[in-house]
Amino acid sequence: MNITANSKVNHFMIEQYLGSSSIIDWHHPSIKDLASRFSNGCASQAEIAKNCFEWVRNEIKHSYDYKLNPVTCKASDVLVHKTGYCYAKSRLLAALLRANNIPSGFCYQRLRSDNRISPFCLHRLNAIYLQEFGWYRVDARGNKPGIDAQFCPPSEKLAFQVDEKVEVTFPKIWIDPLEIVIDTLTKNRTYLDVYNNLPDMVS
Repeated sequence: MNITANSKVNHFMIEQYLGSSSIIDWHHPSIKDLASRFSNGCASQAEIAKNCFEWVRNEIKHSYDYKLNPVTCKASDVLVHKTGYCYAKSRLLAALLRANNIPSGFCYQRLRSDNRISPFCLHRLNAIYLQEFGWYRVDARGNKPGIDAQFCPPSEKLAFQVDEKVEVTFPKIWIDPLEIVIDTLTKNRTYLDVYNNLPDMVS
């Protein structure tokens, strides 16, 4: 069952945000090794989470920003190829956090798109459960001029400010990625194919 950021803390439900799957494959040796590196010497969950977030944000290149292939989907592939759309980057971040026993889920925004084929698209970010702060959203899609996402709990500094007249930030925190997003990444062969077929949902 997925929850919302203002839900009462239920530890059984929180534990579901630690799960591994074929695409959030945090048991993969390369992910576990990197996750261990980010936790070494840290005094708090927040410090570990910041290390994971900043590395994914800075070191994994956004596929469209850098015009890079291949299209990556599962977390270990994002790590191998060092590129991915926001959907893939958030998956790697979730895997690194879960490997460090930090619950992480997925959040979505419906944003206006500069793609002429579709006026709106889904954007994905992460929610992290930190014992000191509760659920905290971060966006590791990658900074560039006009985008400056940071890790500074309890304040959120996300990549995009939502125009509430036409755009939306969905309050739900998903345990697993939406199927529509998985389909987009697995059925399109190049970064441009993905861009021309960005997923969307109304609610």
